[in-house]
This record gives sequence, structure tokens and C-alpha cells, in this order.
Amino acid sequence: MAGYDMTTDRNAPATPSVRNELIYQLDDTPAFLPAVFAALQHVLASFVAIITPTLIVGSVLGLGAHVPYLVSMALFVSGLGTFVQAKRIGPVGSGLLCLQGTSFGFLSVILSAGFIVKGRGGSEEEILSTIFGVCFCAAFVEIFFSQFIGKLRKVITPVVTGTIICLMGLSLIKVGMTDFAGGYGAEDLGALHHLALGALVLLTIVVLNRSSSQMLRLSAVIVALTLGFAVAWLTGRVDFSEMAEVPLISVPQPFKYGFSFDLVAFIPIAVIFLITPLETAGDLTANSIISKQPVKGPLYMRRIKSGVLADGCNSAMAAMFNSLPMTTFSQNNGVIQLTGVASRHVALYIAAILVLLGLFPMVGAVLQLMPKPVLGGATLIMFGTVAVAGIKILTEAGLHRRNMLIVSISLGLGLGVAAVPEALAQMPEMLRNILGSPIAIGAFSAIALNVFLPEEPVAEDDYDPEAHLHTVLQNRQDDACEDSLNTLSRDLDPAPRSN
Repeated sequence: MAGYDMTTDRNAPATPSVRNELIYQLDDTPAFLPAVFAALQHVLASFVAIITPTLIVGSVLGLGAHVPYLVSMALFVSGLGTFVQAKRIGPVGSGLLCLQGTSFGFLSVILSAGFIVKGRGGSEEEILSTIFGVCFCAAFVEIFFSQFIGKLRKVITPVVTGTIICLMGLSLIKVGMTDFAGGYGAEDLGALHHLALGALVLLTIVVLNRSSSQMLRLSAVIVALTLGFAVAWLTGRVDFSEMAEVPLISVPQPFKYGFSFDLVAFIPIAVIFLITPLETAGDLTANSIISKQPVKGPLYMRRIKSGVLADGCNSAMAAMFNSLPMTTFSQNNGVIQLTGVASRHVALYIAAILVLLGLFPMVGAVLQLMPKPVLGGATLIMFGTVAVAGIKILTEAGLHRRNMLIVSISLGLGLGVAAVPEALAQMPEMLRNILGSPIAIGAFSAIALNVFLPEEPVAEDDYDPEAHLHTVLQNRQDDACEDSLNTLSRDLDPAPRSN
């Protein structure tokens, strides 16, 4: 059944203007070559982010033999998810040019779930069976709440979201630093040659990120990883001997490793599925701004609900095809502004490229050979960036006395149980496993305190329309569209600034 076209509403509110005029509007159909060129830039901007969570999970949980297939499936489902999100199938999909990819937000809770199974002697297949089974069930939390996104945002406010995102980044720093120093199980952990290789990647990202060229900034991580991989290969630290055993084609098999469920692993993952809808809403809002689409009114809300619903459905599909949960990527908003191409038809080319890459496990096999310090040099920055993103949200939400109390208690509990897990030793095993997750205990604390602590009245003199704007957009807009956001201040300002 053809979906409702949300791009042709005569009663829609005026569209915000953007600094750069679009070459192709949302419903335009570019010629083949411009479409392919734009699609390749989206893929290059997102490729590393799509595969890195899988590489990290495979490395930390010791799933080496399965990593090539898992990377292939990550690319495959990203292609399918991108198609669904842009094409809009019935009520599912935003109808925007936005790319779906593996979410970093779930890393810490998925690793925790894997360690639960590993701790009781589970095999690699049992670990994967539990991870994908739990993620499949938890995805329905987002599917359900997609229809109540407005009410959800009243409970999970920016102070809650910022606290949880900050905890996500901080709890993963140890993973990134361990890889930087040589990786889990390395006999020479911390050796100078490991640190030098990781530092090379890290410094390359820093230098390229400070470049005046937007293309270099977008490709900083890819260039740094390629350089690090090349140096490792030239110094004899990459062994291609096992590549001959990699099959030519990866055949997607639903629940290849079986289907298992664990309540203790489910709860923290379900909590994150309550957070991702808010992030997706912000990403879709930023995408709407850059694509010159309305950002308020029934058309906008329908787009947000359909986009979040697609996120949940795509995450369930990802689990079925043996991949980690997905979310709408934000870095592609910058690519749209860079290229001037907002046509959702380009997403069909993006989807085709990702699906084709996913069918060939050689891609995952080569990436698996990447030395841990190379990966650690990049992920250390990525995880730190996640934590800073949470801090930015908290700053924009306002760190007055009430919010500081919520953040302080939640961060203290989350980081506390991570540093001293023995503090929960006397609790029942199920409760200990649930609260032993920094994300879970921090999220429960932030949500409960946010609900029960009374709001502090805001004086009219303290009203800041720019802070209000960022709150409305859930603090998730890209730096690339910052100039465009400023033009919305007048429309979204419910009260004049007091003189």
C-alpha cells in the first residue's frame, strides 16, 4: 500500500529558510550520476559509524569468528532500514533523506548483556542468541512509545536525556582506552608501539577535524583509520593469511544464532529504547530544517511519529537479521547541506550500496584485521564526544539547583557502581545485575528524580529564547545547521524576552 506523501500539504506552515539553496528538493528525482555521487558521500560519512559498534562488541566479547558475518549484516540492515525510513511504507518512515545505522547508544548495555551470558559459561552462539533476542523484544518498547512521543518528552526531559547520554559515553571510555593500549587480553597491554599507533589515529582525526575543508572534516575518521591500518600493515601487524577462508557471499539468515531472552539483560536495553526516540525526533527535526520542510504543525508531528516508528521497526528487523539496534544518523544532515541534495530518492541509492556491501563478508573480514590500537584511537574520541554531547544537552537544559541535584545523584550512582560493583554484592542476584549497569541505575535515578522533584519557577527575566529553541529541538541538531536554527527563533519563541 502506498504511503501518505507528507511532502505535499498545502496547509503546512511556512518552511524555514536555510543559508544554502538546495539543488534538489525533497521530492525531486536527480539524474543517475548526481544521485550516485551524493549517495556515496552519505555512505562514506556513515560507514565507520555503522560498523564500529559491531567491531567493538565482537572484540570485547571475543566473537572473532563471527565478526565478518556480523559486520555484513550491519551494513545489510542499514541499507534496508534507510530504504524504509525514506520510502515510507504505510505509516512507517519519515519520508526524509536520512540514513539508518547501528547505534552507539546501546553499546554499554549490550556489552553488559553479553557479559551476563559469558559469566555463566555461555558459548559465543549463546551470547549472540541472547543479545539479538533481547534487542528484538526491546525494540517494541520504541514501537509502542512512537505513538506517544509528545507525552514521553514530558517525562524524559533534556536533563534526563543529557544525564543518560553522558553516562553512555563515560561508561565506554574504558573500552576505548583498553583498545588504544592494545586490546583486551593483550599480553603487552600498554606497550609503546600500541600507544604510538593509537596516537597516530587520534592525532590524524584532530588535525583533519580542524581543517577548513568540510569534506576533510567529514572524512576525518575514515582517513585516520585507513592511515593507521596502512602503518600497521607496513610494520607487519596485519595478517591476511586467513582471508582465503572467508566465504564470497553472506546470506542473511533470520535468527541465525537462535532466539533467547533474559529479563536482566532486557531491562537496561529497554531503558535505552526509551531514550532513542527523543534523539531521533531531534535528528528528524534538523533534517526537516535543512530539507526546507515544516518543523511544527500536524505534518511535522506525523513525520516525527512515523520516523520514530520506523526506528523501532528497523531495530526489530536488525535483531532478526543478527545485527545491533539502529537509529537515525545525524551526520548525514551535514552531507545534505554540503551537497545541496535533499531528495529522498537518493536514499534508494544509499540503500542499494549498503545492501551490496553487506552481501560480501570480505569487507567485514578486512575490517576485523584492524589492530585494536587503530580502532581505539578513533573510538576514544567517539565515546568522549558522546559524553560531551550529554554535557551540552545538560548545559542547554539549564544547570540550576534542581537539575544539578538530578545530574549529580544519577552520575554518582552510575559511575559509582561501575567503579565499585561490590557495593551491590548483598542484593538479590537479579536486582544486582539490573542495577549493576551504570546506564540502568543512572536512568532510573534521573527519571524518578525528574518526576518527583518539583520544578523551579522560571522568572520572565530569565527566559532565553535560544535555550528554549534548543530544548524544543531536543538538543540534537548538527553544528552544520546551526545558522539555520537561528532563523527559527522568532517562530518558536512563545514569550518575548523581557527588557
